Amino acid sequence: MSASKTSARNTGARREAIIALLEEQGDVSVESLAKAFDTSEVTIRKDLSQLEQEGILIRRYGGAALLPRGQAHDLATCPLKLKLAEAARDRIKDHARIVIDSGSTTSTLIPQLKSVMGLVVMTNSLEVATQLRELPNRPSLLMTGGTWDERSLSFQGVTAEQTLRAYDFDQLFIGADGIDLERGTTTFNELLSLSQVMAQVSREVVVMVESDKIGRRMPNLELGFDEIDVVITDDRLDAASREAFTKHNVELVVVEHPSGADG
Repeated sequence: MSASKTSARNTGARREAIIALLEEQGDVSVESLAKAFDTSEVTIRKDLSQLEQEGILIRRYGGAALLPRGQAHDLATCPLKLKLAEAARDRIKDHARIVIDSGSTTSTLIPQLKSVMGLVVMTNSLEVATQLRELPNRPSLLMTGGTWDERSLSFQGVTAEQTLRAYDFDQLFIGADGIDLERGTTTFNELLSLSQVMAQVSREVVVMVESDKIGRRMPNLELGFDEIDVVITDDRLDAASREAFTKHNVELVVVEHPSGADG
């Protein structure tokens, strides 16, 4: 077996073991996991970041906690993320100037942009930037720069904020850990200011989020409803939530869930 295949196998086994520990303990620390698996804290943070993107856990300072039962969602959400991305793509016009925040949902948008001409994209994500450079239409790429944050796998900080403020954009596409129907998008992550600046410099703010994250309250408010113009979600959204978005004057774009509204 090649070294790369061995590494991939070990990574998968370690992440399965991390999930098992979370199910047993409820939460884990980066330090304890690094010791348990005899690996670096950097490697553990990458594991936790990937598991968070898959909807299995929520990262907290120094560790992670298991999502409550019924909120975790697995790789089957990928087709749903694609549906959200297709709906987001329909809103982007040729020669648009857009911001794409880091995250697994927003990165799904990138392949959909291959037919948009004259596109200018600003991002704080290396993953998004790499995907953009592979598109045949060669959109103009702008990077925020700033301080690399291992937890979010993105650039953050004052320098990134200053770079953003030097431009203006047509749209921001951003994901959400949760949406509090009284306040707006919420997260456990305390790195909030860059997302807020992204919203300030964009004429339209589009939140791409699965319906099972709507109603999820977390300690930190990221974007208030007065900063959000559009929410793209799926048709498993209940009637009360739909009414809440209407109350906040937020345009709601609903896509069909790949498994059906009731499945």
